[in-house]
Amino acid sequence: MDQRQIEQIERSLRRVSEMVKQKGREILTQFPITPPQFIALQWLNEFGDMTIGELSTKMYLACSTTTDLVDRMEKNELVERVKDKSDRRVVRIHLLDKGRTIIEEVIKKRQEYLEDILVNFSQDEVSFLEKSLHVLHEEMKVTRVNK
Repeated sequence: MDQRQIEQIERSLRRVSEMVKQKGREILTQFPITPPQFIALQWLNEFGDMTIGELSTKMYLACSTTTDLVDRMEKNELVERVKDKSDRRVVRIHLLDKGRTIIEEVIKKRQEYLEDILVNFSQDEVSFLEKSLHVLHEEMKVTRVNK
């Protein structure tokens, strides 16, 4: 493998990631949530109810930081704490409709942004990009698990 290509791929991925993140932050200014709240809501939307500990692990945050985050989201009626049905000692964070609606609206705006960027790509280029990114992500997941 050509080292220059690897360097260029890493640089391009980093730059694209930063630009998507920046655009995401711009979009978030139109909504009543912070970037960390958006990340938490995304995890809950994708994986369902979680404990504070599980959410902390996903977000790479201390439990106390996640608790403060959840407190603010609960106050804004984005999430609620519910007792686990099988173990009443366990409290799970549940995404409410208001939180789900915000996530859906933000993601829709992010997808519209991406669609505007990809308008100059051919369908073959878009398909290749989608497939390549999917394969790269799958390989990264496998590599992370095995190392």
